[in-house]
Amino acid sequence: MIIKRALISVFYKDGLVELAKFLHTKNIEIISSGGTSKVLQDNGIPTKSVSAITNFPEILGGRVKTLHPKIFGGILHKESPDHLEQINQHGIDSIDLVIVNLYPFEETISQPDCSFEEAIEKIDIGGPSLIRAAAKNFQYKTVLVSPDQYDDFLSEFAENSGATSLEFRRKCAVTAFQHTARYNTIIAGYLEESVESELGFPNEFTFQGRKLQTLRYGENPHQKAAFYTSETDNPMNDFEQLHGKELSYNNILDLDAALAMIREFKQDEFVTILKHNNPCGAALHKQQIDAYKLALATDPISAFGGIVGFNQSVSGESAEEMRSHFFECIVAPDFSPQAMEIFTRKKNLRLVKYNSGKDRAQKYQIRTVRGGFLIQNADEFICNLADAKVVTKRKPTDNEMVALDFAWKMGKHVHSNAIVFVKNNQLIGVGAGQMSRVDAAELAITKAGIAGNLTADTVVASDAFFPFRDGLDVIARAGATAVAQPGGSVRDEEVIKAADDHNIAMIFTGYRHFKH
Repeated sequence: MIIKRALISVFYKDGLVELAKFLHTKNIEIISSGGTSKVLQDNGIPTKSVSAITNFPEILGGRVKTLHPKIFGGILHKESPDHLEQINQHGIDSIDLVIVNLYPFEETISQPDCSFEEAIEKIDIGGPSLIRAAAKNFQYKTVLVSPDQYDDFLSEFAENSGATSLEFRRKCAVTAFQHTARYNTIIAGYLEESVESELGFPNEFTFQGRKLQTLRYGENPHQKAAFYTSETDNPMNDFEQLHGKELSYNNILDLDAALAMIREFKQDEFVTILKHNNPCGAALHKQQIDAYKLALATDPISAFGGIVGFNQSVSGESAEEMRSHFFECIVAPDFSPQAMEIFTRKKNLRLVKYNSGKDRAQKYQIRTVRGGFLIQNADEFICNLADAKVVTKRKPTDNEMVALDFAWKMGKHVHSNAIVFVKNNQLIGVGAGQMSRVDAAELAITKAGIAGNLTADTVVASDAFFPFRDGLDVIARAGATAVAQPGGSVRDEEVIKAADDHNIAMIFTGYRHFKH
């Protein structure tokens, strides 16, 4: 369809004047309203107001201006005899091109001082209606919702002698419906916060995202991947990649897992080393270099090609110690100049700086399954072990309680079934992702032995209850002296007796931390 008439109503004015000048040179009549009309007139571009078309003024402070049959009839009619007869009968002129973007609701609510009333006023009504109308009628109409589309439109216009192809219009329609769907989802999410306690999980759930970047590939090279955000601001502003290759799908998953662990430990120097979302090393110490050495000692073989996370700025001393090891990525709140000089000698090593002052808690976890998706509240909870119940004859010593606290926090971040051995705030052995709890215990002991770590006088955390006493027997033979576990098994008494038989102190937290 040859474009003869365009409706332009945009909040974001990027590229507007250049595009409108081009349309004017092609003798395309421009209809506009509000701020758009003023910008065009100020730049000497002729435009006809919406009110001049509808013969009706803007009312209710601009809330109603384009919602009129002479506008929507011009957009929604088909090129059929009956439709053409009707628009001619009612004096409606065709509108071939709709260029609309929406009130900045997302940006408005991201402001810390945004009031509820301000947010409501930024809910666009006419804009989404115009976009949806043109997108519905894409067989005849072209709709643009972003300045990013202007260059492609100009190319289409030139290639099609003043028209656009059906393929292009269909693609624009998809973008338009995606755009309005995300806009509505953000509004629903904002309003939901005020009634969340009543709704729980609503009967209809939508989530939205905008693409931040296309990734080289997914978990494997044959899988395509991209990174989206559902936040109203850009979470990448919390991060700055200072050096190295671009982040991969797997890197981002591991970085997220590392930051989840780091946020558990605010005091002292905490260092964790991850492989495949599981910690293969972790330690808490007054001195950073010692924390790193202890974390590496947990499992130096698995640490190869891992991701290292710090809760404090990386010192030059630590960087020098790390220089001889191969890591994919290092994430920290900062890097000293000495550390940067050492690390940047490796051109592929990814260095990521995160904003330690921005603690983004996850509201939901969403996981796709065939035919749908599962939603749950994120596991942000960590119990205070001082409130845990001692169930054995012997109580944990003060030193054991300190170690149990570290072990319990780390166990939360290990894939189930999970068993972790800890000594003096150092991860000694990790059993992750096993089909039985006793296998997880055996694996943790084996891994500790391979690394040369002694399990005598350690403490143990289990992410869920022990279903039988065999797990306690294995742990006791390894030399553990205290255990933290949720409790709740029908055989709790049997497990408690096993602990008492071995003089192990055991506490029940009452909470489990399955991670699948």
